[in-house]
Amino acid sequence: MKPGDARHQVTGAGVGVMSDSELEHGPRYKIPESVLVVIHTADLQVLLLERSDHPGFWQSVTGSRNHADEPLAQTCRREVLEETGIAPADGQLSDWHLENDYEIYRHWRSRYAPGVTRNVEHVFGLLLPAPVAVTIAEREHLRAQWLHWRDAAERCFSWSNVEAIRQLPTRVAQQSAAPVRIAAGRK
Repeated sequence: MKPGDARHQVTGAGVGVMSDSELEHGPRYKIPESVLVVIHTADLQVLLLERSDHPGFWQSVTGSRNHADEPLAQTCRREVLEETGIAPADGQLSDWHLENDYEIYRHWRSRYAPGVTRNVEHVFGLLLPAPVAVTIAEREHLRAQWLHWRDAAERCFSWSNVEAIRQLPTRVAQQSAAPVRIAAGRK
């Protein structure tokens, strides 16, 4: 392909090659609805990933829906596996029923359709029995690190990620509180 062919598109990031799908249906933009998955242990260790496109920016697993009707739990499982190599079935995925609506950083807006400036983020937790080794997606992340929740909250660049991690002690305590059974009629 050479510039001028139908497959070449010029974006704010330069010239790129369009796929057959993009030629037929137009460019594929990110859906402005995403998940934030705080991967943690019962003793409040949190997994953070350092972004490859912004070294020094640490975060939990994040990602957008692949299509508008993709279930959020499926988005979580896909993103966790893609970004860390962790099989979510090895842990307990929970919907925190927390949504954050925020303005998309200017340097990432080109990933979204023209005019899209806001994203809705759904927060989930993934409880693992213990810290595990991760296999990072090198195109997305440079390093992974398990940290105590307070240290993890200090290291995150995103306010929504910081707030989610700060909720972790309360959420873990609620998860581990098991109902007590009392046998009726016994003396």
